[in-house]
Amino acid sequence: MMRISQLLPAAPGTIHGDPEREVAGVSHDSRTVAPGQLYAALPGANVHGARFAADLVARGVTAILTDPAGWEIIGTDVPDDQLAEVTGLVVDDPRGVLGYVSAAIYGTSVTPELLGVTGTNGKTTTTYLLAGLLEALGRRTGVIGTVATLIAGTAVPSVRTTPEAPELHALFAKMRAADVDTCAMEVSSHALTQHRVDGAHFAVAGFTNLSQDHLDFHHSMDEYFAAKALLFTRAFSDRAVIVIEDAWGERMAEAAQIPVRTLGRDDRSELRIDHVPGESDFTLRLGDGTQIPLRSPLPGDFNVTNTALAAAMLVEAGLAPADIAEIGRTFTAAVPGRMEIIDVNQAPATGLPRAIVDYSHTPDAIEKALASLDADSDELVLVFGAGGDRDPGKRYGMGEAAARGADVIVLTDDNPRTEDPAAIRAAVREGIDAAVASGDARVKKVIEIADRGEAIDSAIATADPATTVLIAGKGHETGQTIGAVVTEFDDRTRTRSALTARLGGPETGKVHS
Repeated sequence: MMRISQLLPAAPGTIHGDPEREVAGVSHDSRTVAPGQLYAALPGANVHGARFAADLVARGVTAILTDPAGWEIIGTDVPDDQLAEVTGLVVDDPRGVLGYVSAAIYGTSVTPELLGVTGTNGKTTTTYLLAGLLEALGRRTGVIGTVATLIAGTAVPSVRTTPEAPELHALFAKMRAADVDTCAMEVSSHALTQHRVDGAHFAVAGFTNLSQDHLDFHHSMDEYFAAKALLFTRAFSDRAVIVIEDAWGERMAEAAQIPVRTLGRDDRSELRIDHVPGESDFTLRLGDGTQIPLRSPLPGDFNVTNTALAAAMLVEAGLAPADIAEIGRTFTAAVPGRMEIIDVNQAPATGLPRAIVDYSHTPDAIEKALASLDADSDELVLVFGAGGDRDPGKRYGMGEAAARGADVIVLTDDNPRTEDPAAIRAAVREGIDAAVASGDARVKKVIEIADRGEAIDSAIATADPATTVLIAGKGHETGQTIGAVVTEFDDRTRTRSALTARLGGPETGKVHS
């Protein structure tokens, strides 16, 4: 419990009503806030959260954080006799202080220890690798990110990559109650600019890479970079490990306002990845010459980098290199929908192509995913599309990357949302055709099948056993959004069904238990 007056250091403002009123939680969601909690009535794009206050006060909510405009609304909408029972904390920017208020109420400014990962691709995988390493070392872990929230092994589905600040600090409190000592967390650019991680402080922050994505929100790569760079300031983190395998990484290392270790595969890096392409085993060489033997538990050379980043972050967090070395080639980590090999009956079957589902949905991610699979396959088949209502500028580049890395492309729908699916496919096809016209494309055949399930079925049914079929874009997702309707659809389930059908099993596309 915390008194409203005790929140003033986190939210300097004016208190109306009883300053000694106690609150046990905080929520900005009028649908879930309960009596005894602080309701954060925030200004919104369409309606001010204060408009819901009268109903909430009638239901017993007696503490409200808002701005002067919101308090004026509350003073008008709430009857005087009920308003007399309400304590209001009025600040100029309630959203800007909400994270710090949440941390104060839940007491999560210090525990659990936080490890944050940002970047365009690899965030989810790196957090799972961090958890895998820590668990192999006997630690109790938490994970927060795109796929799920894990609290000491118990999964809670995620609504967004980084929850809103009140939800985030409530999760930290649950982790502390479950004796979680370390939480590995994805930190999105949206979360950094929208104050979702305010009040959270990371012992070590990691940077994977930066490539085109989310420009519908950030408008330019420089703006996207600036949002990511917020994590590497003293307001959010103590130390950092930054991968410098691209120019953006080098720029991030220069821009960081905290101590940084750079990570890469050449002498520019303080932390060096010694690795033979195509192999899972590698060595992380520290600046003092210490060597940590590691093995990536996931396919792809880019997952070698992700594994090295996870290990390097743990070294920066104070774990002994010798301890990491002991488990570095035996620890395990499975990431749903990230380079996930789809088997039939949990075992590879002879006579079937290798099928892999991955979340890759940017030009860079598609390029790297295909390149990582090339050495082990006679032929690469790519099933993919692009999402609607999201950064249309990347569709052309996705098409180019696909044409340069795959032998066969099955172009299909992803989540078209409210856009015309045919127009999205046409935009991707422009990139494919441009790569072919330039003379540097690898692709020999392009097939367009709008229905995603039928596209997966066709690719699996016709692929040679020595072929790898990569189903890209949706990864762990269990729904497909067409228009305003979300229908149940899982690339992994459909792929497994198609493999079963090829063996003469149940009909393709139908899920059998």
